[in-house]
Amino acid sequence: MFIISLNYKVSIKEVEQYLSDHVRYLEEQYSLGNFIASGRKVPRTGGVILSNLKDINLLESIIAEDPFKINAVADYEVIEFVPSMTSEEFEILKS
Repeated sequence: MFIISLNYKVSIKEVEQYLSDHVRYLEEQYSLGNFIASGRKVPRTGGVILSNLKDINLLESIIAEDPFKINAVADYEVIEFVPSMTSEEFEILKS
């Protein structure tokens, strides 16, 4: 599993120019089963995406397709982790 942390490197006004394309990108990745959660950071300095992929190279190729990445709107930090404890509702994450 991976946590993808996005940090905006441009103004929110510029981010919003690419937001609808980014949302379509996210929707596609959800439909393919590559992402399991995402949302804005508070304060709005970027976002977070959770991915259940197991292959970092595949994930990096998927991130390269993000309009935010293509248009240099955000920097990306990818953190791999192995969930060892969860609430009952999220047991599936441990597999």
